[in-house]
Amino acid sequence: MIYTYPTGKIVMRDSPVRPRQFFEWRPEFMPGTSQGSTIDPYAGLLISENDRLADLLQTADLTVPVPTCPGWSLLQLERHVGRGHRWAAQMIAAGATEILDPRAVTGGKPAEDGPEAGAQWLRDGVTELLDAVTAAGRDAPVWTFTGPRPAAWWIRRRLHEATVHRADAAIAIGAPFEIAPEVAADGVAEWLDLLTARPPAAEPPLPDGVTLHLHAVDDELGAAGEWMIRTAGGRVVWENGHGKGAAAVRGTAADLLQGVLRRIPADDDRLQVFGDPAVWTTWLSRTDF
Repeated sequence: MIYTYPTGKIVMRDSPVRPRQFFEWRPEFMPGTSQGSTIDPYAGLLISENDRLADLLQTADLTVPVPTCPGWSLLQLERHVGRGHRWAAQMIAAGATEILDPRAVTGGKPAEDGPEAGAQWLRDGVTELLDAVTAAGRDAPVWTFTGPRPAAWWIRRRLHEATVHRADAAIAIGAPFEIAPEVAADGVAEWLDLLTARPPAAEPPLPDGVTLHLHAVDDELGAAGEWMIRTAGGRVVWENGHGKGAAAVRGTAADLLQGVLRRIPADDDRLQVFGDPAVWTTWLSRTDF
């Protein structure tokens, strides 16, 4: 598998690089004075993006349905994200080697004291997560979707969980979804990282020999805004770079993030699809969470 970050550095999973070194790189777009930045370079962004979600929910009608999460209301979305922060924190604190049943999470529901209390409960979940990483040590091994990883792995994961559900909330209330291109591009990369960790599929997202090219049009991203994706032996592999694929999808990093996570339709006007559109739609149908 290939792991890559917005610097363009590519690290093969089977290289001698130790896991902790994936977290030593400091993204240029992350402010040095953010609370929690001494824990992990993604900590400040997790705080700020989660705060943006909390602010949005604090002033919203939480009974509003979320069309991109069928069956959910905004209240259920808030509970999902806040419980998820605590779920990760409590696995880190316990040094978990197996998944914790989300129903067993302590403090997994906000007090029914109104939207302000719910928003603060959401913020407190991030505090609990960062405190857990600090106490355990950022390199402490813990269960993740992709096998044992350093505890700090969960900070980036929860960052992008908060951003995508902020998109859901914005769509639900008809508000614009705004996100820095660098953060959105890292969200695309993080999603691809999760896909690379999946076992070989009988029906992989792409046939062998077929490449999907994602191209963010944000000028400031450079190579970090292009992804060449293929499969090998039924597993997803990818790298940053420009090249010709059987299909190419162009849009802003924010729109590509929403596209790969199926928050906007495959044929949305914000996305330009070149080549074989079935490559893109098949990819989406076979890469659900």
